[in-house]
Amino acid sequence: MLPDKPFLLGRFEPEHDSRFVGFQNHLRETHFLLQDAYRALMLLLQAAAEDGVNLEVLSSTRNFNRQKAIWEAKWNGKTSVSGFEPEEFQALSGKEKALAIMRYSAMPGTSRHHWGTEVDLNSLETEYFSSPEGRLVLDWLENNAPRFGFYRPYIDKGTHRPYGYEAEPWHWSYAPLSKDFLNSYLKLVQYSDIKDFDGAEYAREIQAIAHYVMGVADV
Repeated sequence: MLPDKPFLLGRFEPEHDSRFVGFQNHLRETHFLLQDAYRALMLLLQAAAEDGVNLEVLSSTRNFNRQKAIWEAKWNGKTSVSGFEPEEFQALSGKEKALAIMRYSAMPGTSRHHWGTEVDLNSLETEYFSSPEGRLVLDWLENNAPRFGFYRPYIDKGTHRPYGYEAEPWHWSYAPLSKDFLNSYLKLVQYSDIKDFDGAEYAREIQAIAHYVMGVADV
């Protein structure tokens, strides 16, 4: 699949796009993934179940509008931002607000969740993966997910990943597609394309592409 710019920016509706497959998670919520990523995920979930490990999909494809709603709810104080009291967050400068949100949430138009290749599994809380159950889940994924094409783009920051989001043990990416999509994104998307949401004017200043889109672990 050769992605175009609108696709990479999340400017589509997955429920009306034949490239996507819809499925329901354990909560009967509808999710979407690209067909190849979906097939690989189903094999991953089956293998985990056979080994007695329960994997639950919490989030998958989010288009531009969905990411915009998440971002602007945080930007405008309707949703709390990790590490900040509401009054403290609203007192920040625009650049500081953007950086605070982007510890864990992407600007619309820059999220890998636009690509139909990403899933969040079991919990969106780091503490869960330090619990006995969460440690079992993460150990199994680290040992087995690569067999099905999945890897963790947001490992702990350090020498090999100095920039970007904080570590996300729940976030797994279908590398056979997402690796090529990242390369296409870097060729096709400019800072001028990151627009149409509150705070978009800070994308270039905080290097949303150079430090966040590119701020992932190697496959």
